[in-house]
Amino acid sequence: MLRSWALILAKIKINKIMKTYRCALEKINSYKPGKPIEEVKRALGLEEVYKLASNENPFVPFFIRKAINNELKNINRYPESGSFYLRQKLAKKLKVCPEQLVFGNGSDELIVLALKAYIEKGDEVVVSFPTFLIYEIQAKIAGAKILRVPAVNLAYDLEKIAKKVTKNTKIIFIANPDNPTGTYLNRCQVERFLAKIPKRVLVFFDEAYFEFVPGDFPQTLKILKKRGNIIVARTFSKAYGLAGLRIGYGVTTKEIAAVLNKIREPFNINRFAQVAAWELLNNQSFVRKTVSYVNQEKKYLYRELAKCDLSFIASATNFVVVNFKKNTESLNTYLLSKGVIIRELSGWGLPSYFRVTIGLKKENKKFIKHLKEYIGRSRQ
Repeated sequence: MLRSWALILAKIKINKIMKTYRCALEKINSYKPGKPIEEVKRALGLEEVYKLASNENPFVPFFIRKAINNELKNINRYPESGSFYLRQKLAKKLKVCPEQLVFGNGSDELIVLALKAYIEKGDEVVVSFPTFLIYEIQAKIAGAKILRVPAVNLAYDLEKIAKKVTKNTKIIFIANPDNPTGTYLNRCQVERFLAKIPKRVLVFFDEAYFEFVPGDFPQTLKILKKRGNIIVARTFSKAYGLAGLRIGYGVTTKEIAAVLNKIREPFNINRFAQVAAWELLNNQSFVRKTVSYVNQEKKYLYRELAKCDLSFIASATNFVVVNFKKNTESLNTYLLSKGVIIRELSGWGLPSYFRVTIGLKKENKKFIKHLKEYIGRSRQ
């Protein structure tokens, strides 16, 4: 009996110790990324697995190997904190001042930096839903009040977003093109929207899929010059093929960049990421090849999905969102068993939709093959 009471008291003591973390964290659901290839191989005993879940580039930029190897001799030294050479080259390409750039460990870090810099407890952050989940997760961690605006036909409702703004609104997050839907806002839509937003409100444009966008896409860097109080975030993870090295960047005013760099971790961009991104900026043919290939394979997926009598959203990205018309959990499990990883979208409140990345030809064909198999079996 005494031992039992001792155990109970010990558990109570442990729980008190464990709950010294912030109460707000109890209400936050962690972001769950697409399953990695290694995990699926281990769990299911598969030798070959194709990942079409995380919108990664199907091509590897092998030409950066020499630059990576040259950096090995410096691996015992911290990287240059300011990414000087990459900063100069990227600024020249974008036609902005080097002082307007902020580099992040992926563009995700720019989201965190903006929230750290501008949000105090109780400030408002406006987001669409569904959209990239990190905005809401990190805003909650920062102590912000979240103002959600439901999407219309899986596209941003800019009119209602503008109406949501109050005197307490600090940041509006706009994913353009959007993830997970693949829809985008054109130049006229964005310009009309910004005309309604007070200039004291920071508008964060997340343009992770910028390289894939059509011709009527807004020229946000020009808008930045006129309006100020904008952050444009882009990444080397998608079209540039450096998802494994984690490097993104933000373009903003010199004043905002100085604030973000003040709170940025000093060595957030490793040596390999810096030299790899530098080399890729020298080789835009790799990006052009990627975009051309994705657009071609996207047409293939459109045709095959239509043959399956499945509706999908025309995408301005390297992925396609499909309406499966019923819960996708069983389909997801079946495809995993065949070595194909897709992204089911229940976490976005879309249990009857899934997202598939445009991969290599053989990967896309395998996905379509097993999708048709599953549909055939379910109809028997």
